[in-house]
Amino acid sequence: MSNTTDFIVHDKQDNVGVVVVEKTPENHECTGWVMEDDSTIKIKANTSIPLGHKIALQDFKTGDTIIKYGYDIGKVVQDIKKGDHVHVHNVKTKKW
Repeated sequence: MSNTTDFIVHDKQDNVGVVVVEKTPENHECTGWVMEDDSTIKIKANTSIPLGHKIALQDFKTGDTIIKYGYDIGKVVQDIKKGDHVHVHNVKTKKW
């Protein structure tokens, strides 16, 4: 097992992490670093998630809010399971 940080979470209130490796393999037990308190968390990636994309830290229902870097970045438009890839296919901005 590797000690690699697979994703980063900036604030404890964030409900997604940002992948910082080239790609998480499907069903990989990912390690996340929480910058706010220097803790780590483990999440199994349900699918492959590319560098810079988000991994869900919890289950979401349609209409829920995504928090990244302590900010509301959009609303869920399709249910998301913990460990799923979070991107434009299941999250949209609230501005439009």
